[in-house]
Amino acid sequence: MKMVHEELVFPGLTASNYEEVIKLVGSKMCAKGFVKDSYVDAVLEREKVFPTGLQIGDFGIAIPHTDSKHVENSMVGIATLKDAVIFQSMVDPSTEVAAKLVFLLAVKDPDGQMEMLKQLMSIFQNITLLEALWQESSPQKMAELLIDLKLTPIQN
Repeated sequence: MKMVHEELVFPGLTASNYEEVIKLVGSKMCAKGFVKDSYVDAVLEREKVFPTGLQIGDFGIAIPHTDSKHVENSMVGIATLKDAVIFQSMVDPSTEVAAKLVFLLAVKDPDGQMEMLKQLMSIFQNITLLEALWQESSPQKMAELLIDLKLTPIQN
């Protein structure tokens, strides 16, 4: 099973804030049946308490997610943003991260979330890949870049 589908990849997304990014990508994940109706609100609530912004070199990245009870099937929704939006830092919540890449995680296995985060962290260490993702305008090619890295599903 693939963790990245081109229908859930949004290059050059326009959003005014992080809530809008989560709503846009999360609602598409819901419409495709990967997450429950409660997912978007649960991600937004979690983001307020446990922010997910990460500064990796020049790249602002966010990895919003929530509990597995809101997930039907594991999947990652991905957006590159035309203009960065502010997320609070995972490391220091008082610090802002201007995110250009957002990976919205849906992990069905409650124990699989840490493994998925580890896989993503290894991707984030590849600045060349991050630049390629951010510059790519084709959802299919973005998905292929990540699929080629063998982003593996966590048991559903």
